[in-house]
Amino acid sequence: MILLALAAATVAAIGMSSIRHILAPVILTLILTICAHPVRVAMEKRGVPHGLATGSVILVVFLLLAGFIFALIIAFAQFVTMLPQFAGQLAQLGTVVTEWLGSIGIGTEQTQAIIKGIDPGKLVALATGLFGSVFSITGSLVIILTMLILMAADAVYVPTILRQLAVTQKDLVVALTSYASNVRRYMVVTTVLGVVQGVLNTLVLFVLHVPAAILWGLLAFLCSFIPNVGYFLAIIPPMVFGFFVGGWSTMIAVVIAYGLINGVVQSIIQPRVVGNAVALSQSLTFFSVLFWAVVFGPIGAILAIPLTLIFRAVLVDSDPKVRLWRPAIGDVTETRRLLMEDDAVAKEARRTRRGERRGDEESP
Repeated sequence: MILLALAAATVAAIGMSSIRHILAPVILTLILTICAHPVRVAMEKRGVPHGLATGSVILVVFLLLAGFIFALIIAFAQFVTMLPQFAGQLAQLGTVVTEWLGSIGIGTEQTQAIIKGIDPGKLVALATGLFGSVFSITGSLVIILTMLILMAADAVYVPTILRQLAVTQKDLVVALTSYASNVRRYMVVTTVLGVVQGVLNTLVLFVLHVPAAILWGLLAFLCSFIPNVGYFLAIIPPMVFGFFVGGWSTMIAVVIAYGLINGVVQSIIQPRVVGNAVALSQSLTFFSVLFWAVVFGPIGAILAIPLTLIFRAVLVDSDPKVRLWRPAIGDVTETRRLLMEDDAVAKEARRTRRGERRGDEESP
């Protein structure tokens, strides 16, 4: 059974990866529709007609998406025009890397291959590849807009369909409803905090005179959706270019500023606001980022949490027998309570043993 399940998952992953250029925009649109659904419901409660409420939500979501893509294109164009100015420093960096790699025993051929990869032209190509998935989605605006219109229109019938389905599949309906609520909370909170994080990082980089500050702010916003590894992906480019323009002092300032902003936003604020909406273990979260990045590319890493949650909803939460495994994949609310009880019992046992030893020592 386990081998068959793994084989089926492998075939499904390969199939999804083969149609990623179609499937990725559809999944992105689905998540946007789920996040925007409460806005349409609120407008309808105020007496706005169904068609006008649906159209308003579609327009707002599309304008936000188009505005972000426009800003990304402008910032990336600025980066491409700015990069040749640092060709000499990049070559110098390559020399330093070559000497360091040689000192630890790495051969000349391998180091030369690494140095060739630091060429500004190849860095532009690499950056284009990293953003290629995003650009391919935005280049398919017809698909996104069409699916956004159709999904928003179909969303009118979703509550009734779920009510019909609940007659025979109550657990599945509860799981899907919880998924929509949890992924909406996660995406909305992460988006708002990602915007705050990106703006603060951009302002810091402007103050430190780091080139292409807007691009690195947008990169920080995108990477805020990538758990565990997003911070490291976002900080490397401003560190390098900060070193080019200001030396070690600017580079260290970038590291400190990013560390403080990321620590406050993602380690303190976000967990308190999101709460138990995600409930995935750290190991599973990191693996999901790697897995969906392989299947869908960079956009898969950004949507890793919503994608993993929908599979958990269908495969785990919808089945009462399998739902017992939720603590093993990260829902440790009850586990923490049991752990605290075990710790309390262990402490009380230690106190009792210490009291018994004192009594034995004091007895004649």
